[in-house]
Amino acid sequence: MIFMDFSKSSKMSIDLMRFIDRYAGIPLCLLFSIVNSFLKLFKKPTYIKSPKKILFIEMAEMGSLVLSYSLFRKTTERYPEASLYFLTFKETRDAVNILHFFSEENVITIESKKILNFLFSSISAIRKLRKEKIDIVLDMELFARFTALLSYLIGAKNRIGYHRYSNEGLYRGNFLTHKVPFNPHLHIAYNMLNLIYAVNSPLDSIPLTKFPYDAKDIVIPKVKMSSDGKDAVRSKLSAENDEVLQAEKLILINPNASDIIPIRRWPAEKYVELIKLLLKHDGVYVVITGIKSEREEAAEICQAVGSKKCINFAGKTSFFELIELYHVADILITNDSGPVHFSSMTDIKTFVFFGPETPKLYGPLDENTHVFYSNFSCSPCVSAFNHRKSPCNNNECLKAISVQSVYHEVSKFL
Repeated sequence: MIFMDFSKSSKMSIDLMRFIDRYAGIPLCLLFSIVNSFLKLFKKPTYIKSPKKILFIEMAEMGSLVLSYSLFRKTTERYPEASLYFLTFKETRDAVNILHFFSEENVITIESKKILNFLFSSISAIRKLRKEKIDIVLDMELFARFTALLSYLIGAKNRIGYHRYSNEGLYRGNFLTHKVPFNPHLHIAYNMLNLIYAVNSPLDSIPLTKFPYDAKDIVIPKVKMSSDGKDAVRSKLSAENDEVLQAEKLILINPNASDIIPIRRWPAEKYVELIKLLLKHDGVYVVITGIKSEREEAAEICQAVGSKKCINFAGKTSFFELIELYHVADILITNDSGPVHFSSMTDIKTFVFFGPETPKLYGPLDENTHVFYSNFSCSPCVSAFNHRKSPCNNNECLKAISVQSVYHEVSKFL
């Protein structure tokens, strides 16, 4: 799916992205498939078993990068001499850098906020990567047609990505050299590993990557921050409320979720009720996080709580400062979104709400996270097969998670 900010309305923007991906992406994928089939008549594909240059493509899902850490680690284990490259949107670059797998010059970005910038930066990225003569492209997106087209235009000899085979799914052409099945019953971390396993899998075995998965292959990265970074975050918090440094327990609340799937939000009124209960404990301070555009919603929650110990910190941190904040705070309570995965890279105790998506596929894999999931029969209702667009107009699966049940679990750590 192409993620660009075409309009001021996030919902309209996301719907427009899906529209473009479908009605422009399908004919382009078909065209490239025809061209590829014609070229194969004159030149058979070359299969590279020991790649020297490997490119990963993941455009917009920042949280998925943490779950893909095991893929990057396995790649360096198997091909220690290979140079690794990464192609992503400009807004996602910090999330790539924090994993410390890719050198600065090997991370190529595409602009996503304006259509002309998007087009020109895409062309520039393709030209740069063609000059690098990439051996293998690993398309990490789940059936996104834009990344499929990029993988072909970059000119890599081997193109590895997810293919629907005979299953229901999104059409993305027929120009992959290594077609990997996406298993919706297997955690995404294992699905990602299948991409690198496909390189040396027998190509006459359909589908690829037939082997038992091993839990030992999954590794959760940990990030350490400097004392200076922590002091800087504490200073920023103190500027909002100078009493916060006296907190015995600092609790972070992330009441937001990506505009791609807004129904992942636990109701704001439940957050208000929960915060009021938490603030009854002596020495507890609550900090609401989020991006700048979410500051107004955070302010409404703070106003409804009516306590100076509830601090609106939305839009006050950079990406790296947010990670530092996870090192400073004791507890994070969040919707299913990027923060739950980045918090798993620290020692903060995390509580997360799942509903439209299942934790069996996208849940954090660390042992320091508690998942609330109501197991509704209609869940999950968003997936790679429907462009993560649900027909749901009432997220009862999240509303069914009571404030008291959440408070009961969180209070154990107070």
